[in-house]
Amino acid sequence: MALLLLVALLYRSILARLFAQWMNDPNFSHGIFVPLFAAFVLWQNRNKLSEIPPAPSWAGVSILVSALFVLTIGVLGAELFFSRVSLLLLLAGLIVLFGGWQIFRAVLFPWAFLILMIPIPAIIFQQITFPLQMLAAKVASGLLPLLGVPVLREGNLIVLPAMPNGLEVAEACSGIRSLMTLVTLAIIYGYLMDSRKWVRILLSLSAVPIAVAANSLRIVGTGLLVQYWDPDKAQGFFHTFSGWLIFVVSLIMLFGLHQIIVRLSPEKQPVQVRE
Repeated sequence: MALLLLVALLYRSILARLFAQWMNDPNFSHGIFVPLFAAFVLWQNRNKLSEIPPAPSWAGVSILVSALFVLTIGVLGAELFFSRVSLLLLLAGLIVLFGGWQIFRAVLFPWAFLILMIPIPAIIFQQITFPLQMLAAKVASGLLPLLGVPVLREGNLIVLPAMPNGLEVAEACSGIRSLMTLVTLAIIYGYLMDSRKWVRILLSLSAVPIAVAANSLRIVGTGLLVQYWDPDKAQGFFHTFSGWLIFVVSLIMLFGLHQIIVRLSPEKQPVQVRE
C-alpha cells in the first residue's frame, strides 16, 4: 500500500494533466476507457493469474531504474509523452520485481493496451494528420465528379462550383480523431468477440482503412450538401452530426468485416468429451 501511495504521489501531476487532456481534447477522449478496459481484462483473468506462482526477479529493478530515468527526461525536457510512458515502464518493473516474468507475460496484453491512453506527441501527431488530410481530399475529389459535382483540388482545399473559396479538409476532418478511437474500439471488440489472435490483429489493422474510407465519405457528403443545398448549413450542425454518423458507419463496417471473417472461417468450438 505504501508503495502504491508513493507511485501516486510521484505521478499525481502527470496523471492529473493526462485526465484533463482526455476530458478536453476530442482527439484523445477515448483514453479514459483504456485503463477501464485493461482493469476489466485483469479482473476477467483473475483466476488464471492467481494460479501462477510468484517468482520475483531482480530484473525488475533495472526496469524501475529505466522508468525513473525516462521520467526525469520527461520532466526536465517538459515532454509529457516520456513522463507518461515512464508510468508504464514503472508498472512493468513492479510486476517483474514482485511477481516475475511469467506473471508479466500473463498481463502483457492489458499492460501493452495502456499505451493507447497516452496521447501521441505533437510532432508525430502532425506527421500523421497531414497525410490523412491529403488522402481524404484526394479520395473525396475523385468521388465527387462521379456523383455529378465537378471539383478542383488544390492540396487539401476542394473548390466546388457552389463554394468558390473552397472546402478545406482541415485537421479536424483528417480522420485522426476517428482513427485513434476506432483502433481502440477495434482491439476491444476483437478481444470480446473472437478468441483467435489472427482475427483480433486483422480487426485492429482494419481500423485504419475503415477510418480513412468513412472519413472520405463524410467529406463527399459535405461536398454534396454544399453543392445541392446550403454551404453554411453543410458546415454547421450537419457537419458536426455527420462526424458522429460516420463514426457509427465505421463501427458497422468493422462489425460487418468480422461477420464476413466468421462466415468464411468459423471459429472452431472445443470438442466436448463425454464420460
